[in-house]
Amino acid sequence: MRLDEWAKREPPVTSVSDFPLPLFRAGKVRDVFDLGDRLLIVATDRLSAFDVVLPTPIPGKGRLLTAISDFWFDRTAELMPNHRTGASIETLGLDPQQLALLHGRSSIVRKAERIGIECVVRGHLAGSGWKEYQAMRTLAGEPLPVGLSRGAELPEPRFTPAIKNDSGHDENISRTDLAERVGAELASRLGRASIGLFQRAREVAAGSGFVLADTKFEFGFIDGQLTLIDEALTPDSSRYWDVVTWDSGSEPPGFDKQVVRDWLESSGWDKEPPGPTLPRHIVETTRQRYAEVLDRLTRFHEMTEEGP
Repeated sequence: MRLDEWAKREPPVTSVSDFPLPLFRAGKVRDVFDLGDRLLIVATDRLSAFDVVLPTPIPGKGRLLTAISDFWFDRTAELMPNHRTGASIETLGLDPQQLALLHGRSSIVRKAERIGIECVVRGHLAGSGWKEYQAMRTLAGEPLPVGLSRGAELPEPRFTPAIKNDSGHDENISRTDLAERVGAELASRLGRASIGLFQRAREVAAGSGFVLADTKFEFGFIDGQLTLIDEALTPDSSRYWDVVTWDSGSEPPGFDKQVVRDWLESSGWDKEPPGPTLPRHIVETTRQRYAEVLDRLTRFHEMTEEGP
């Protein structure tokens, strides 16, 4: 059964924090449980926008996020190790009902010494990057050429880090600020790793007819090795545009949660908790767009694997 068909049949999962496992951390979207030297990450159907968890879930979203992350972890493994173990949830000793809830939306991963930085990479001017450019002709405090338009492709991808907050708003910082916080050597490594992953993903996404406008990565250390953790290149953390509809001077309809952001911007909400309830058509449009990202990425890859 396709993941988008699951979403139509099953009620949304908004919390699994009452599982018979010790809760390690409850994030905006993911509930994480402590398994000793490993963690169980469960992607719920919660939706966060402007760093606020909204009261309306997106049915099936957690499964879509997990499948998309797995796709990208597989495609970037030769560039950067990731935290997955490949272990089955069947080994956790849970009852069938609990396992059914976890199916398709969970992953057993290695524990990492997490670096509390959102490693954002921008290939196009959009979102808060566009707003900063309009005001100051800079991006993350660094100058950009004059005359760029909304949605324009940048001369080269830019690493624009932010301080990560599990609750509340993330804070954009400059690369200089990052170096002061984590040290110049680690700041440089994070920037190089993020740009390299973004460039690889942009090439893969282009094959599926997507413009990858921006994304954000998270890293940690496992056994002293810099490692990609959390999620990878999902519509929650990335802007996907259709290559056919993209044109410099505008932001085309995104295959991500931009439709939610746009509705929230027009709703009069002040971007502070609690968030407003989403209308049904916004929920359905969001679900469909997340599902299309997975469908197009996997269909193109299957076609290229099969060959002519």
